[in-house]
Amino acid sequence: MKKCKSFKPSIDEHSTVLILGSMPGVKSLEEQQYYAHPQNRFWKVMASICNEPKLYEFAYDLKLKTLLNSNIALWDTIKSCKREGSLDSDIQNETPNDIKGLLKNYPNIKTICLNGNKSYSAFKKYFPDLLEKYNCHKMPSTSPANARYSLDILIKEWSRVL
Repeated sequence: MKKCKSFKPSIDEHSTVLILGSMPGVKSLEEQQYYAHPQNRFWKVMASICNEPKLYEFAYDLKLKTLLNSNIALWDTIKSCKREGSLDSDIQNETPNDIKGLLKNYPNIKTICLNGNKSYSAFKKYFPDLLEKYNCHKMPSTSPANARYSLDILIKEWSRVL
């Protein structure tokens, strides 16, 4: 089992929405970029949300800046864990990020979107009180492992919330 550690949040004082993944996959950890796997549909979904049709082609820093310009922050529910590969189902010995501390420092956050089942279950386990305090949404995962949802359906589901 490999030790995995999440990234720092991408957030600023104007952020009103916080999107929480579970833990970056192998490709993302190698690249040190959120959603770096080319088959992950996150950036294509955000392209539609942010009205930037080619967002997924942007340089990583510009992707993050575009999200921030749309008042969207990005982080992970899990700070560290042990895992082989990229599957959320293989996550073991997880430790949560300090979501409460982040929300205290960024009081404009009103909506929390949990990208996939693992992000939601970890959030519910460690921060059940925040489910009541914030406008929280369990979102369909943008992971390529979530083949049940087409890109069009993901965009439709995420657009309903964002």
